[in-house]
Amino acid sequence: MAVPKRKKSKMRIRQRKAHIVAEVAQTQTCPTCGALQQTHRVCPSCGMYRGRQVLTIVA
Repeated sequence: MAVPKRKKSKMRIRQRKAHIVAEVAQTQTCPTCGALQQTHRVCPSCGMYRGRQVLTIVA
């Protein structure tokens, strides 16, 4: 079984973990209603996707 020969320092562990960052979702304005929506997703306010009505939104 493989066992580390030396203990990893706190600095080396923290340098590795510094690259793990949460990504912010990309947003754009909907061309039909102007509300913010995530890219490549159905607009939650009007239900349009790529110029077609995909969902019926009950107000």
